[in-house]
Amino acid sequence: MQMNYHAYELAHALISPMRLAAQGLKLQMQMPFNPLSMTPMGKSIAAAVDVFEGITRRYGKPEWDIESTLIDGMSVPVRVDSAVHKPFCTLTHFSKDEWVANRFDDPKVLIVAPMSGHYATLLRGTVEAMLPEHDVYITDWIDSREIPVTEGRFDLDDYIDYVIEFIRYLGPRTHVIAVCQPAVPVLAAAAVMAGDEDEFQPMSMTLIGGPIDTRRNPTAVNKLAEQKSMEWFEQNVISLVPFPNPGFMRRVYPGFVQLTGFMTMNLERHTKAHLELFDNLVKGDCDSVTQHRTFYEEYLAVMDLTAEFYLQTVETVFQQHFLPNGTMMHRGKRIDCSKIHRTALLTVEGERDDISGRGQTEAAQDLCSGLPLDDKYHYVQPGVGHYGVFNGRRWRTEIQPRIRDFIRSTEFRRDRGLTSRTNGVAMNGHAENPTYQSLQDEDHDIPEWDRADITAMKHR
Repeated sequence: MQMNYHAYELAHALISPMRLAAQGLKLQMQMPFNPLSMTPMGKSIAAAVDVFEGITRRYGKPEWDIESTLIDGMSVPVRVDSAVHKPFCTLTHFSKDEWVANRFDDPKVLIVAPMSGHYATLLRGTVEAMLPEHDVYITDWIDSREIPVTEGRFDLDDYIDYVIEFIRYLGPRTHVIAVCQPAVPVLAAAAVMAGDEDEFQPMSMTLIGGPIDTRRNPTAVNKLAEQKSMEWFEQNVISLVPFPNPGFMRRVYPGFVQLTGFMTMNLERHTKAHLELFDNLVKGDCDSVTQHRTFYEEYLAVMDLTAEFYLQTVETVFQQHFLPNGTMMHRGKRIDCSKIHRTALLTVEGERDDISGRGQTEAAQDLCSGLPLDDKYHYVQPGVGHYGVFNGRRWRTEIQPRIRDFIRSTEFRRDRGLTSRTNGVAMNGHAENPTYQSLQDEDHDIPEWDRADITAMKHR
């Protein structure tokens, strides 16, 4: 595998002159004084070299590009700050103007981004939708190839420690949202804090499309992880960062390997997308070209993961299923999700998710058996796949409003000290149906209490 990383670097070095030549040819074909520029042949040549340049380029970390948000129809400036900087992660804060922050007591939300090959900017749409009514923080993971080996290891236990540290930094009344891969470490962190009776336990926890129990409706990704041995992963996907990168000699799971896997899984779709890009460039369809580039500039930007984190995650989550089996450990202590009793839980799944199948995230509902019934909700979004549960139109119009109301209603209940039902029996002694609530129907967006009061709280 080490030779593959060197081959990857060498290929980029060798292809650089070709890319420069392609860029030069593109400029020539697009010059207004070139008689070929307006001909079908000239447009086709320019489009072809444009596609070639985009496919062969190495994409760096994208910028957040979030400069403002709309609040009550007014554009409010947003500043991207580093709240906490750790060797492997930066806690990024999206700060709104002070007069806005003082006017609205917005709930503090920690979005835990996936550490799975793509940068946290993949959740740009997630952040943008949460910003108007929340004080948003996000875990911005750092490319392991940029981290010197002197900074030490980073594994799943360290990931959980980071989550706990960030929750404590934000203080009480923090709401956590885990998107995809971090659903497991976030649930584990909540369980660890509950077991320690930590005063800063999060007020709510939203798990979106996460692999809590991959034995439920296993996908192609899950089956691949189970079919291969740990020795196979060690020998075939782990490499050393080559010189002259800052992380020289660090053992990593290269981002380009994961990207190759994702691309080959949907090779026909990606090929079709680039053929359509060529046609749109020839036709001059700027909107479609911009949409394509926006997606792929994010999708093709990948980062390396530390080998110990990747291998431990494969074994813990996808092969041994330690968390749903009740045998997952953290720093020598068993993680017991049934101890979570102060953190309300919402699980969100996509009907067509081919990464985390239906029921895998919902499994957290069964593990959190100590939670009152009024604190457990599950929602399945019809018609969306994996990325649709945290980005796009359905996310903005159907999923995010439910999360918003879940967060506000949880704060409302905690502030009012409303009684909760536990293990199917209400606190007043009346028997209840021993199951968690569903947000599938519009009438269940908010639990049964004064919706008018909750709406007022959102704009207090």
